[in-house]
Amino acid sequence: QVQLVESGGGLVQAGGSLRLSCAASGYTFSSLNMGWFRQAPGKEREFVAAAWSVGTKNYAASVKGRFTMFRDNVKNTVSLQMNSLNAEDTAVYYCAARLSVATPWNYWGQGTQVTVSS
Repeated sequence: QVQLVESGGGLVQAGGSLRLSCAASGYTFSSLNMGWFRQAPGKEREFVAAAWSVGTKNYAASVKGRFTMFRDNVKNTVSLQMNSLNAEDTAVYYCAARLSVATPWNYWGQGTQVTVSS
């Protein structure tokens, strides 16, 4: 059973930076496909970024160039470096994992709040 624990959320001013981390356990981390999602108040959960087990990464258009996802297969962690934050980035951020591209994102962390003040 994959377990995910996020950390690093908080309050930041517009234009500032924040780094989220997610620690994974319960599975061979290097085989996991990892992702970040977010859910703003009154909106559906949306994809933010993914770091695939094969080494590639994807970003949502809204964060590309501002957010960078890292994965550390030794420490079994992923992190999300968020720069140039704006009010639209305010959301609960979730770490997620999937065992393969053929399976859904079916492992989720508890979420961490990110609030950007304008």
